[in-house]
Amino acid sequence: MVTISIPSKTAQRIREEARRLGVSVEEYVLELITQGLDPRDRAVEYIEAAEELVGRAGDELERGDVRQAAEKVWGAAALAVKAYAWWRDRRRLTSHRELWEYKDVMADELGEWVNHVWNEAGGMHTCFYEGWCTERSVRAALKQVERLVKEVSARINRR
Repeated sequence: MVTISIPSKTAQRIREEARRLGVSVEEYVLELITQGLDPRDRAVEYIEAAEELVGRAGDELERGDVRQAAEKVWGAAALAVKAYAWWRDRRRLTSHRELWEYKDVMADELGEWVNHVWNEAGGMHTCFYEGWCTERSVRAALKQVERLVKEVSARINRR
């Protein structure tokens, strides 16, 4: 992970816009900086960001921040689905509805287990806002999402 310093007003604007769009700050910034890339290159950027979020989720768990870990688990799953859509169909997914629909494409190709993982990840997204999940639940979801990220990464990087 790299830390970049920006003015606090700019950071607040980024957080607000990401929240308005229903995405993480990382995902919002990623979208901005990859706009000019070829869709397959965007897929690589997205899956690399998903891999980073998986690692950061584990770090958050070690620090005892279950809520932040849960959000990073969700973010990694969402980025994996977006990466697959860029790689497979050169398609940009822009809403939660599109993510939910596209994960069915992935389940058809990768296996029904994708639906289970997606549901686990969705629970983590809710957990971030509600704060009710346990460390055990987040660890279990992280393990499942890590499998999804690895599978998508393997396909994308086979080009």
